[in-house]
Amino acid sequence: MANCLSIKEEKHVDFSTKPLAANSNFSSSKTACIVVGIYENKKLSPEAEALNSQGAISAALKSGDITGKVGSTLVLRNLAGVAAERVVLVGLGSAPAAKAVTTLNNATFTKVAQATAQCLASLSAADALITLTLHAENLNAAIRSLVLALRASAYRCDGLKSKPEVITTGVAKVAFSIQSKDQASAKTSLTQSIALANGIALTKQLADLPGNFCTPTYLANTAKKIAAEFNAATFKISTEILDRKQCQALKMGSFLSVTNGSDEPPKFIVLKHMGGKAKDAPVVLVGKGITFDSGGISLKAGAGMDEMKYDMGGAASVLGTMRAIAELKLKLNVIAVIPSCENMPNGRATKPGDIVTSMSGQTIEILNTDAEGRLVLCDALTYVERFKPAAVVDVATLTGACITSLGHHNSGLFTRHDAVHDDLANELLAAGVDTGDTAWRMPIGEAYNEQLKSNFADVANIGGPAGGSITAACFLERFTKQYTWAHLDIAGTAWKSGAAKGATGRPVSLLTTFLINRASA
Repeated sequence: MANCLSIKEEKHVDFSTKPLAANSNFSSSKTACIVVGIYENKKLSPEAEALNSQGAISAALKSGDITGKVGSTLVLRNLAGVAAERVVLVGLGSAPAAKAVTTLNNATFTKVAQATAQCLASLSAADALITLTLHAENLNAAIRSLVLALRASAYRCDGLKSKPEVITTGVAKVAFSIQSKDQASAKTSLTQSIALANGIALTKQLADLPGNFCTPTYLANTAKKIAAEFNAATFKISTEILDRKQCQALKMGSFLSVTNGSDEPPKFIVLKHMGGKAKDAPVVLVGKGITFDSGGISLKAGAGMDEMKYDMGGAASVLGTMRAIAELKLKLNVIAVIPSCENMPNGRATKPGDIVTSMSGQTIEILNTDAEGRLVLCDALTYVERFKPAAVVDVATLTGACITSLGHHNSGLFTRHDAVHDDLANELLAAGVDTGDTAWRMPIGEAYNEQLKSNFADVANIGGPAGGSITAACFLERFTKQYTWAHLDIAGTAWKSGAAKGATGRPVSLLTTFLINRASA
């Protein structure tokens, strides 16, 4: 199997901030491209006014070539009196009151950022100066939106084609115009945004690789590479990979039952980022790492089964998050735990009706081998007790039922309902709102556990179709009694189907921001 990343990296983009001097004159900015905002009703932003000495921008608006609606764009070239080769007009929506500057909320600015990135991706410009940050309600969020949008527009997943598409357009250097008073804050935001973008890129690269490339061994090697790359600078990152014999010695009967039908060796991956004080309890991220899920003996339908290479989306997002915080040298102790294997059918495969003993000692009746994610996660959730964690968040493409409940907009968030767990849920939800990588809290409770009762074992691994994502979370919850815990079901948010098929990189933004906020608390 391949042991190096085979999906082509996106085109490199260098980012910087440019302080806005009191006497700044955008018309004299020598750049291949300058991006300015315009409003509906044919009104100009102050930056656009500075470039409109000869009336060319006003004429474009008057002609109706651009409406000014949020996300509308127009490229103008070689304007008289403007040093920049190109002027990109981007719609900001409704015009502000006279002599005011409109401020865009995070959601609106994200749309503006995405439209800007799409436009710049089509240009053969060496560099660009973007002034749109001057119109953001939240400067930090604006920088993050622009960096992530520009990096997303440059991402490619055709590296395994015999003739990958040759991309000749796109901007290689981007500067953001920032008020001088905000320069220090902007630089911090830019550093965090670039690290976040790198983490998202890794997550997408891993998830987009097919199962014959991205095996459990491949994920383990990726963890080792993260440790090797960043340990030289910090000496606080390490990894440990447990093989089948070591998992057997730990009595991980539930995890190992999923591996029975596969020839690929399972890997239990532990990646530690000990950036905080030695005495500080770590935050633990647990990622489901099923590198291909056929359903096992409870075989899935053939249509769409190729997308089951994404069933390691939880593992990919955890590794992407760990890469981001390693790059930031985050002053927080964080441990990633990834149980990884394939779920395949053969003569040795676990059968419906089989009973296995988990690492916790609880016995599980496996009624459906396609409900395997909870079987690998439950042993990982027992394993992490040894770290005496401050909090544990597991991340998994766990249930189709979550897609039925929440669609593709929100990840499902599950945790116990008490003060401590409410605080953890609120931290995660706030990080999601801040980044647009949103989650929605779902209920769990003892009433749902009735569906998981078994006549023959301590618990069944499915509870029927009603409330499927909730009973899955309730199954996991019984293995988390020793610590504060939350579960993110990302089945609806980790990838897209159809013409836009591919990994989204979610919920790296949510997780990384959650950890950054914890480190600064």
